[in-house]
Amino acid sequence: MKIIIATGIYPPQIGGPAQYAKNLEQEFVSLNHSVRVLTYKLENYLPTGIRHFYFFWKVFFASLFFRPDFILALDTFSVAWPSVLAAKILNQKIIIRTGGDFLWEGYVERTGNLVLLREFYGKIKSGEIKLNLKEKIIFKLSKWTVWNCDILVFSTSWQREIWRGAYLLDDAKVNCEVKIIENYFGEKAESEVAKQKNFIAGTRKLKWKNLDKLEQAFTLARNNLASLDLKLDLENASYQQFLEKIKSCYAVILVSLGDISPNLVLDALRFSKPVILTQETGLRERLGEAVIWVDPENQQDIAEKITWLADAKNYRTACGRAQSFTFTHTWREIATEFLS
Repeated sequence: MKIIIATGIYPPQIGGPAQYAKNLEQEFVSLNHSVRVLTYKLENYLPTGIRHFYFFWKVFFASLFFRPDFILALDTFSVAWPSVLAAKILNQKIIIRTGGDFLWEGYVERTGNLVLLREFYGKIKSGEIKLNLKEKIIFKLSKWTVWNCDILVFSTSWQREIWRGAYLLDDAKVNCEVKIIENYFGEKAESEVAKQKNFIAGTRKLKWKNLDKLEQAFTLARNNLASLDLKLDLENASYQQFLEKIKSCYAVILVSLGDISPNLVLDALRFSKPVILTQETGLRERLGEAVIWVDPENQQDIAEKITWLADAKNYRTACGRAQSFTFTHTWREIATEFLS
């Protein structure tokens, strides 16, 4: 087969889609398929709209001459919209793999309204949330995009159900099939005993990541445990550096307002590190008791879970639960699912 992977980011850039594109490319090639990766370069310096049309021509000409069996777009707007447009014109197959939620993320960043992803589209429908003109255009174009792809892939049923109503995926006019392909769950890896009580929370400095509330909750927990030297690590790093940090950390904490299938958490569980995780995620059914669940809107709850985990006995319990999580879903399995 010939495959085009369209992605907004690619290593050495940092982010889930970058790692996803690189690993899928490697698996497809190892299975003797021909792969071309198209990613943002000059587009990063162009205004919205212009960058999309520039990427459209990139996909169009690559598809015209490479003649792929299918295009795989690794988001729902930045690369998916121009890719679907090119695929429609050239009558080629296209799969969209959803990642986050571009519209919700942009709205929260613009307004500072810390609305949960789970509640976002319902509040648009009720009129409680008002989108600006740019967001209304993105919403309409995103709906057209997912309606006109061949297959729409979610990593969790949680996001699928949120989008089912928001984007009217059950409408008879929708062309796409809806599938679930879970994220990468790696095999267990060797970890190191933590030398300090450091909680890794490094992520992009975005409002929906809820970092202000996390810092406030951490300060509250630290005040309650003055005898313990609790540390909160909010620094970002390259993927390999990040793995090294997780390998030797005390725990990982993520309290965002909606995280579909966060790689930070899955990597922490590979190293059998305890995780405090937002309940607003698509991983709840899969992870069960392997992590410590927290309400991201409740500062007291976050502080109490940090305090609980700082206790030596509770920490051993949490480590045991993380160690017992052994589910795997390899890149080879993911590649095969896309191919099928």
